[in-house]
Amino acid sequence: MRTTHWIGGKPWHGVAERTGDVYDPATGQVAGQVDFATAAVVDEAVATAREAFTRWRTASLAQRTTVLFAFRELLNTRRADLAAIITAEHGKVLSDAAGEIQRGLENVEFACGIPQQLKGGYSENASTQVDVYSLRQPLGVVGVISPFNFPAMVPLWFVPNAIACGNTVVLKPSEKDPSAANFLAELFAEAGLPDGVCNVVHGDKEAVDRILEHPHVKAVSFVGSTPIARYVYQSGTRHGKRVQALGGAKNHMVVLPDADLDLAADAAVSAGFGSAGERCMAISVVVAVDPVGDELVAKISERMAALHVGDGRRPGCEMGPLVTGAHRDRVTAYLDAGRAAGAQLVVDGRNHPVDGEQAGFWLGPTLFDHVDTDMSVYTDEIFGPVLSVLRVPSYDAAVELVNANPWGNGTAIFTNDGGAARRYQNEIEVGMVGVNVPIPVPVSYYSFGGWKDSLFGDAHAYGPEGVNFFVRSKVVTSRWPDPSHGGVNLGFPQNR
Repeated sequence: MRTTHWIGGKPWHGVAERTGDVYDPATGQVAGQVDFATAAVVDEAVATAREAFTRWRTASLAQRTTVLFAFRELLNTRRADLAAIITAEHGKVLSDAAGEIQRGLENVEFACGIPQQLKGGYSENASTQVDVYSLRQPLGVVGVISPFNFPAMVPLWFVPNAIACGNTVVLKPSEKDPSAANFLAELFAEAGLPDGVCNVVHGDKEAVDRILEHPHVKAVSFVGSTPIARYVYQSGTRHGKRVQALGGAKNHMVVLPDADLDLAADAAVSAGFGSAGERCMAISVVVAVDPVGDELVAKISERMAALHVGDGRRPGCEMGPLVTGAHRDRVTAYLDAGRAAGAQLVVDGRNHPVDGEQAGFWLGPTLFDHVDTDMSVYTDEIFGPVLSVLRVPSYDAAVELVNANPWGNGTAIFTNDGGAARRYQNEIEVGMVGVNVPIPVPVSYYSFGGWKDSLFGDAHAYGPEGVNFFVRSKVVTSRWPDPSHGGVNLGFPQNR
């Protein structure tokens, strides 16, 4: 199967100079090819989007919301088809793919209310017979560069808001699982979105660099690893663009001695191994505050043994493979590195039974205990099903540990002490905090984003900040003088 670009409301019919393999992670077999865009193809997509902007920017809010409501209904109706695409190319189980789509739908629904978000202000008689009002206007062509781990949800964080605000889009999804982006573009077309408003180009660094350099791309939204997020931010801003670049994470879950340890263990397993740990909001570090470490590790281990790992299309499977063989091998290397550094490998995921083809990109849930902060299993974003337990003597030591980490995406605290939870949410230097909630991804009418090395740029994703990112403000000062105006005045205007 060939996945090609979607430009101007239809598949691109050119001949690709380069292509890449797309794998079925559960079988390890090549399932198709994806075209890689040259700079010229990106230029074609941007030119198409730019031409479409001249019309779309003047479309009424009623027209835009009509398209978004129709898209929402189509996506809701076809969610099973999209989930199957995600599972086939990413590997996450069908239930996890369905959850991804549901969270994306929430952002579509938020975008459907865009008239409320785009209202400006108006001040009558700010000066004598002078009115002042503000407008919120679209930027133009915007680029969206999305990661492999959420091939539907992350585009749905950005694209609906961007087009609702009157912009046009060039979306560059991950080449590892490209088909979900085309599926979304087709649904937008079916919903009545004019040709050229939403375009998809596939590829690698060549396509990314052209988006970042193109003089007619006004803004770029990115989600991915911290090194690439930093690169996207620096390159994009150097070329005069507005950039929001969301990077990596090392998310900590602090478990206090008064916590419900069964609840905490359930949460650690769910948040650590869902989607095979390939998500930036996964819990990868459990901080056990003395004396709960031994009991908590035992409870987590017990639950890990019961996880059903296998092909996400098979009934009952709870965790699928990793996205590629190379990524699986990279993650697996940390198991030997952690043990060599002195961590205790409590559960080795290489020994976990698998309900799937032997050639799939498998690694079962893995648990380290007695991890130190100088070990690579702690310092690196592994992005796989590897959970590390660090032990600390007190609440204060836990806060110091989390705040010393260079990332600041998400964190959680498990406790029955309201005072401790309130202190934690105020003292912790992290952008998203959960209290007895392991994955605190905000609902659509708040905004998603971390601190420190987890975010480059000032704007968080979706919600009110996401809308602000896709518009620019203009203030109009107007006077409609009556025939008795006072004539020429060469003085500087005064607000009186």
